[in-house]
Amino acid sequence: MQYGHELATVQPSLIHLSSQIGTGRNLSDREVPLTVPFTSGHGTYIFGEVWRHRSSSTTHNPDIMGSQEQTTLVTQNQLFYGTFIYPKTLTELEYLYNTAVAVDQNGTIVAIERDCDLSRVTSTLLPRLGWAPDSVTIHSSSTSHNQFFFPGFIDTHLHAPQYPNVGIFGKSTLLDWLKTYTFPLEASLSDPAKARTVYNRVIRKTLSHGTTCAAYYATKDVTTTNLLADLCLRAGQRALVGRVCMDQLSPDYYRDASAADSVAATRESIAYIQSIDPTGAIVRPVITPRFAPSCSAPLMADLGKLAAETGLPVQTHISENEDEIDEVRRLFPAKEIGAKGDTYTHVYDTFGLLTDKTILAHGVHLSKEEVEIIKARGSKVSHCPCSNSAITSGAARVRWLLERGIEVGLGTDMSGGYSPSVLEAARQAALVSRHVAMTCSPEKGSKANKDGIDRERAKLTVEEVLYLATKGGAELVGMKGKVGGFEVGMEWDAQLIGLGRDVADPEYDGGEDEEKEEEEGNVDVFGWESWPDRVAKWVYNGDDRNTRKVWVKGRLVHQRK
Repeated sequence: MQYGHELATVQPSLIHLSSQIGTGRNLSDREVPLTVPFTSGHGTYIFGEVWRHRSSSTTHNPDIMGSQEQTTLVTQNQLFYGTFIYPKTLTELEYLYNTAVAVDQNGTIVAIERDCDLSRVTSTLLPRLGWAPDSVTIHSSSTSHNQFFFPGFIDTHLHAPQYPNVGIFGKSTLLDWLKTYTFPLEASLSDPAKARTVYNRVIRKTLSHGTTCAAYYATKDVTTTNLLADLCLRAGQRALVGRVCMDQLSPDYYRDASAADSVAATRESIAYIQSIDPTGAIVRPVITPRFAPSCSAPLMADLGKLAAETGLPVQTHISENEDEIDEVRRLFPAKEIGAKGDTYTHVYDTFGLLTDKTILAHGVHLSKEEVEIIKARGSKVSHCPCSNSAITSGAARVRWLLERGIEVGLGTDMSGGYSPSVLEAARQAALVSRHVAMTCSPEKGSKANKDGIDRERAKLTVEEVLYLATKGGAELVGMKGKVGGFEVGMEWDAQLIGLGRDVADPEYDGGEDEEKEEEEGNVDVFGWESWPDRVAKWVYNGDDRNTRKVWVKGRLVHQRK
């Protein structure tokens, strides 16, 4: 039986720096763990942590890798033991103590044993699964360091090329911010070398914050959009990757020449992404009209047809800023486009872009009529509280959306958002909901205002924001029932969170140990807190220092020293 992260056996000649894999060392921009497809008796899937050169199917970006060699490997079954916490419902967290979770070679949870000790599990559960003890890797959470396993976070909206601008937005509002900061930076990432540096960094940074799946906007450049997909696949981070479509109201140096050119380039990127991960286990393409103002009516119509043809997800922005909404009304008069109404939502609906796989970022200023249309189409909303506050777009009424049947996830929306952390987005979602509550003026004789918002009900709890960060996000990215929790049949996308030793422990007397505790973050646990209170402390005070390890589909993709 083996403890810790165990590497599969592969041909040494195909491994680059194999001795460093899984050690937690800081990787250079050119050194990213690679996910590789292999075939077993159970079928073909993507799994395993190795270093290898690009296979022949990905020669579109020859500057990324040199050799065209393909590696086949075998991975081990794994057993995770300790404390597990995950959203059971929107309002309830499940707490499992002294529990064992068995994860097979496919990265799938195949058994859960509650209220047990490790020796009993190894003597009873493993034989029941037909697993030889020496073929299983065991990972345990440390009770002395307040560790627990939690599902991986899902970031349902972020712009990978904007990462260098995180925290830079001055006093801008949306449209000015795009012209001043965003378009120039995105255009510069047509340079593959620069794009590689930025994309490697954003992937590594988001993984270090526990993001196991991200819905990425790239740029309009096909080659570097494909590069982003390559790098996500190599790092093992699940991703939707979209080439941004925009043929109007953008600088001449950064727009598609025509609607036809935009769709052709999008098809090219879709084909490439599907070629490097045919099953979509790790990376998938997503149709990405930037937002209505930057897309002509012909372009949106063609992208709507493409969505219907391919069945692919769609991601775009909606009702983020009041000036943006006015611009949409000006550009797309209902009579001219044949819409049934003059709202932002009607524009997308007219062009077939509202589907049950559509992710709509922001939704700050949606009307009741718009929400009814979005619900009818099965489209979903990515709540981005950090960016909505940073560029003064407004406070989204998340409770109002949820109560009207809209599925909601969280997005960091870098670089309008200032942080790569979904935990920060969850924290801000809770705080923004309180601002919504504070601005509610109930109607006479009612607890709710004219929009039906109840001051107390508007506030989101710790349990609710963690649901949005995990299971809620899974709904948006098409992975409902697959990730976001710890249940048999789900895949092991998880974080090991460590809050540090109890500071009131008599054996803890400061000194060198205190310095180590400071490295574990801002959360202080005294020992008398309940687990729900510890989780609340993590939500409001935690950061990437608490994220000790991260797994995607059973594979260790991040380990903090």
